[in-house]
Amino acid sequence: MSLFERLQQAGNFKLHIGGEWRDSSDGAALAVFDPATEQSVAEIPSASVEDARLAVDAAADAFTDFAAMSPVSRAEILRSAYELMTGKADELAGLIVLEMGKAYAEARAEVVYAAEFFRWYAGEATRNIGYLNTAPAGDKRILAIHQPIGVSLLVTPWNFPAAMATRKIAPAIAAGCSMVLKPASDTPLTALAVAKILEKAGLPPGVLNVLPSRRSGEVVNAMLSDQRVRNLSFTGSTEVGQLLLEQCSRRVVRASMELGGNAPLVVFEDADLDEAVAGCMIAKMRNGGQSCIGANRLIVHEAIATEFSGKLCDAMSEVKMGPGMEAGVTLGPLINEQAVRDMVRMTEECIDAGASLELGGSAPESAGYYFAPTLITAVAPDNPILSREIFGPIAPVVTFESEEEAIRLANNSELGLAAYVFTGDFARGLRISEAIEAGMVGINRGLISDPAAPFGGVKESGLGREGSHEGLHEFLETKYISADW
Repeated sequence: MSLFERLQQAGNFKLHIGGEWRDSSDGAALAVFDPATEQSVAEIPSASVEDARLAVDAAADAFTDFAAMSPVSRAEILRSAYELMTGKADELAGLIVLEMGKAYAEARAEVVYAAEFFRWYAGEATRNIGYLNTAPAGDKRILAIHQPIGVSLLVTPWNFPAAMATRKIAPAIAAGCSMVLKPASDTPLTALAVAKILEKAGLPPGVLNVLPSRRSGEVVNAMLSDQRVRNLSFTGSTEVGQLLLEQCSRRVVRASMELGGNAPLVVFEDADLDEAVAGCMIAKMRNGGQSCIGANRLIVHEAIATEFSGKLCDAMSEVKMGPGMEAGVTLGPLINEQAVRDMVRMTEECIDAGASLELGGSAPESAGYYFAPTLITAVAPDNPILSREIFGPIAPVVTFESEEEAIRLANNSELGLAAYVFTGDFARGLRISEAIEAGMVGINRGLISDPAAPFGGVKESGLGREGSHEGLHEFLETKYISADW
């Protein structure tokens, strides 16, 4: 029996409130679909505003005792969760494939990455370090300590249903916060499976509450309006993030935001082209391009643009598209029908603006939300596709002549989450990395995510950082104590 079947049989695909698995207060339900078949695979409760109130009640009731728990006890819970999650990596990967559609190998890699947040923050739980010093005037001591901020609302997207959950849950536990997790309505099953793992790891009831819901706006708004909710951690689009920031401002709720991206991938004439193509395939095609740090704009020096595009076309041609559990598949379906329509529209608009289609550009007529790997060259700097977060397997190539032009093209976006630079001159790589307006830069590599590294962006790509020691502080408040002894 699969993990999905076992959890379904045990009644764990329900709302998780105060340590109990329950139906929605009004009986509403949401269907979960397999994007590879377009068929419903599960029907689970859809939380209401009343359920949101109950979840905040549970989190508020659990907070004081959990905040007082010793750091090493919280660390042991996280370490146990890491062991349990790692032990179920294969089954969890299958669950991700079922509801999200990504290729199995990528799904399993996501589970391993997601579990690492539990292991990393098991260590960070014991490193909530303040400081003590003498005031310059010598009249007192300045003591600074960090305390858990309180009930936190976590809102996660569908594209990495395990990793986006653990990247928020783990530091909240390490800091001593209770929380309510609102997972994406397209992929709620993995979040519920993670909640079950934490339950088995010994997390006290009410510390983590999980509310799947199709009524996302109503449910999130109700919780943000509750005086007991003191923190919001959101990952999603810039547009939704801006609306949530407006609401946070009404009660001065602290917010960390990991928002949209439009990552440039800059290839200089001295780059190792095979290395650049391999890195581009990761940065562009990982998760079918459905990643906030995915390479959206391939900015290639004109001297090597033709050769680079040819090698990239060959690599993209070898991608096998199909259901994620099928052997050899490296590109699964997109998340839904709207995503496919968006890919078709962006491709057509890009070509209509004068670009050249080298590969793909269409969706197969078979069942499933598929879109072929697509390479577009001769893209003008003002082509509309360069200003959009593609979120799919479309790779547009624009050329440049000088470093200054490359930097200008890379920074020509309101978003600044990630960027990639390929060059044979490491000094140049560092120089360009400093000049690019992005929160994260990969030099000669297409994979940059790491639980020990600060993840986040600049400009309209977000506020705050996740992962690393900095991620712990998103769930802590600094308190200054003045004393004279």
